[in-house]
Amino acid sequence: MARILLAEDDTTMRTFLAKALERAGHEVFAVGDGLEALAAAKAVQFDLLVADVVMPSLDGFQLAARARVTHPELQVMFITGFAAVTLRAREQELRGSKVLSKPFHLRELVEQVEDVLRQPATL
Repeated sequence: MARILLAEDDTTMRTFLAKALERAGHEVFAVGDGLEALAAAKAVQFDLLVADVVMPSLDGFQLAARARVTHPELQVMFITGFAAVTLRAREQELRGSKVLSKPFHLRELVEQVEDVLRQPATL
């Protein structure tokens, strides 16, 4: 079981993702924006951050970079509706993180999360 911070601004999507990860045996703390996620990341040690790329206040890249200041071992996985071509421009910010493109099946999310958690953190 891992402790996962889920940052997704779409309420319905956040609820579905959190439930799928909880059913897979993980402890999930789900928030709706980057600032709320950053506050949680500073207060609690998480194993994995699953962050939407586009969110209000802080985008997923900004959130991951700031969260890794206090927890450099934090694993990161981005979820996005943007095409991979758009993300290539921000390749440096990905730093070996997994990217899961929307739409995806909840089973795929759980499988990708398990894969990320098996990998050593990219510092």
